[in-house]
Amino acid sequence: MSRPARTTHPTPPLPPPVIPGFDQHRVPVSDGVSLHTAVGGSGPPVVLLHGFPQTHLMWRHVGPDLAADHTVICPDLRGYGAGDKPAETDGTVYAKRTMAADIVALARALGHERFALAGHDRGALVAFRAALDHPDRVTHLACLDVLPTLDMWEVMHGVSAAVGFHLYLMAQPPGLPEHLIGAAPDAFFGHFLDVWTSDRRAVPDDVRAAYLAACRESVPSIVADFRASAGVDVEHDRADRAAGTKLRMPVAVLQQDWGAALGFDAAALWRAWAPDLVHSTVTCGHFMAEEAPDVVAKALRELLGR
Repeated sequence: MSRPARTTHPTPPLPPPVIPGFDQHRVPVSDGVSLHTAVGGSGPPVVLLHGFPQTHLMWRHVGPDLAADHTVICPDLRGYGAGDKPAETDGTVYAKRTMAADIVALARALGHERFALAGHDRGALVAFRAALDHPDRVTHLACLDVLPTLDMWEVMHGVSAAVGFHLYLMAQPPGLPEHLIGAAPDAFFGHFLDVWTSDRRAVPDDVRAAYLAACRESVPSIVADFRASAGVDVEHDRADRAAGTKLRMPVAVLQQDWGAALGFDAAALWRAWAPDLVHSTVTCGHFMAEEAPDVVAKALRELLGR
């Protein structure tokens, strides 16, 4: 007599990672675009913007620390994560000016006319533009491991520019970059998660999987974001430099010692934009909010106290 077949049940998928203690919202910001946003804590508002190739999850350590005495707002940028990804139509849909306006509208929708702003990588470029365009809204600015767009292009030259190969790839006209990256998105985006960190344990498997899944669904919009940084974003920075526009608020910059590696004075480049500047270098890798969250949280608290 044969035994009845054993019934097997598939293992349910693990829930996606979230920032502990934060509520999830979908907030309309402009032109039919909504941003997925995690919000936690109470007190003076701080908006934290993620970098590439990440989502708001990169703030999963720093956000709860600041939420002890601040309202902390962590959105997925336009074109990234679970936010909307409008098609590029005229070269400005992913301009940092457009993305910065999203953040001002987001804060207002959540009840905050003025707020502190910190960004990492791509998010730092959005934060920089928001602080230039909306100085009456941004009380404090922190930029992590980035140079302003115009300065970035000006310091990259020779073989040292190979470190930024992706910048040149995604600056190409629509078609080829999307096709190449879309053919192997996990290999492309995973490359940066591997080589830009000094400790791979800082991005655990579940978070890495969430980042790659989000990027896999966002290739055209991510490319459009980078393409804007080789076009309209440079134009906006150049116009502000010519006009002598400065960042009026206290500014903190944390970055790896790019200047020593590539031959320029990063602090001087930043000081040309930010008279009230504290510039610091870190010894960890690029993903500093995940690799050294205590260092980042301390720097942000010091900035907020200025």
